[in-house]
Amino acid sequence: MKQMLRHLLVSLLFSLGLAAGAAAEPVSVSMKTTLGEIGLELDPDKAPETVANFLRYVDEGFYNGTIFHRVINGFMIQGGGFTADLERKRTHDAVRNEARNGLKNIRGSIAMARTSAPHSATSQFFINHADNANLDYPSFDGWGYAVFGRVTSGMETVDKIADQFTATRNGMANVPEKTVTIESVTRISISK
Repeated sequence: MKQMLRHLLVSLLFSLGLAAGAAAEPVSVSMKTTLGEIGLELDPDKAPETVANFLRYVDEGFYNGTIFHRVINGFMIQGGGFTADLERKRTHDAVRNEARNGLKNIRGSIAMARTSAPHSATSQFFINHADNANLDYPSFDGWGYAVFGRVTSGMETVDKIADQFTATRNGMANVPEKTVTIESVTRISISK
């Protein structure tokens, strides 16, 4: 009996070890904007908390109707936190900074926006319009900005957004003069 229990325990630990070692499958999402669609592949293996946080907002429909409120051509496009009236949306608690995951802030990568506090990211994200190695861990502040996925289609849409003329509105710089709205962000089911 004792040996049978030991065998059962070893089998259980072995199967848990295999499950823990398995890589999480990438998750695809579609972001529809007033200037076109952007396909994204998220990396829950490298940024599990960040991806879970982003998908929580996706599943709640939080991003629908938000805007790209900060656009700097040759740098990045930032969205996911403000309405067209530049009203800040109420968010969930901030997530832990996962910038030390090996993913890089290269053109077409998506990363979490944050304040100067390293663990302050909530709903806002940015898509890199250029390679921005200065944002990679450890960056200028010892932390960096957590990349959690990449653009898989629609980079021309990112370019269109980056090309928008910007101005200062309500004390915010680099706001597109013509509002660029995120109409929807949804998960894409991949059939195998």
